[in-house]
Amino acid sequence: MAPQADNRNINVTMQSTQMYAPASPFSRPIPAGAKALSGMYRQVGLETSVTGASSHHLVSLLFDGFLDALTEARGAMQAKELGQKSQALTRAIRIIDEGLKASLNVDAGGELAMNLRDLYTYISLRLTQANLRNDITALDECAQLIQPVKEAWAAIQPAHAEVVRGGMEVKA
Repeated sequence: MAPQADNRNINVTMQSTQMYAPASPFSRPIPAGAKALSGMYRQVGLETSVTGASSHHLVSLLFDGFLDALTEARGAMQAKELGQKSQALTRAIRIIDEGLKASLNVDAGGELAMNLRDLYTYISLRLTQANLRNDITALDECAQLIQPVKEAWAAIQPAHAEVVRGGMEVKA
C-alpha cells in the first residue's frame, strides 16, 4: 500500500516560509469582529504593497516590518508569552539580516554601506540578547538605532523609480 501524504507537514512548511506572521494581539489594535480576518487582510495588503513597489519602497516596508516586530516582541515580553516573543524577534532578526543587510552593496556604497552593515550586525546581536534575557531596553535601543536610518531613507527621493512586478524590475 502506498504511503499517504501528511498534510500537517505541508502546513508547517508553508507557515515557516512566511516572513511576516499574521497580526498578533501585541501589534496594531484590531476592531471587534475583525480578528479572524485581520491576518488575511494584512497579508493581502502586504502582498499588494510589495507587488507594485519600487526597490526604495520595499526597503521602507522592511523598516516598518522591523519596527512592528519589535512592538510585537515588547508586548509579548510584557505578557510573558515566550513563544510569541521568540517568533517576533526571529522575524525582526530576519528582516535585518536577510532584508536590510543582505541588500547592501558594499562596493557601490563604500564606507556608508560598511557602517550600515556593522550597525545591522550590532542590532542582530542585541536582538538575540534581548530574546535570551527578556530585555525590553535592548528592544528600545534597537528601535532608537534604526529610526534615524529609516527617516533618512524616507527622505531620499530616488532619481528614477524601479518597480517590481511579478519578479521583474520595470524602470519608469
